[in-house]
Amino acid sequence: MSLNVYLSGEIHTDWREQITEGAKGLDVTFNSPVTDHDASDDCGVAILGAEDQKYWHDHKGAMVNAIRTRKGIADADIVVVRFGEKYKQWNAAFDAGYAAALGKSLIILHGPEHQHPLKEVDAAALAVAEKPSQVVEILRYVLTSKLPG
Repeated sequence: MSLNVYLSGEIHTDWREQITEGAKGLDVTFNSPVTDHDASDDCGVAILGAEDQKYWHDHKGAMVNAIRTRKGIADADIVVVRFGEKYKQWNAAFDAGYAAALGKSLIILHGPEHQHPLKEVDAAALAVAEKPSQVVEILRYVLTSKLPG
């Protein structure tokens, strides 16, 4: 068995690298949104032309990024959505809902401080992890039937 895993959400920490590094040796392919913040913000106007109003600048970028996001989630076996401690990730909430609506296996990743505000998002998930290493162990178990240790 192999897995296609989409890593969505917070882009300000190295959680993606922790998961991909920890999953080395497993038959897993990882995909993610564009994690270069400036490229993600400016892709719409860079490709489709400048906008005078910030709303339309952001709107163009969001729509172009949605092409990649929707494809990545649609192709995924598992979607991992990370909610970080410092910034609001509204797009991550959308990605979690979209993945759940498509019937994707969903793993939510956040610290205990987000248990209450994300209770509805967590309810849609098959697992809620606090650490990237727990996500790795879930992937390992799904692929090998082996418990940690």
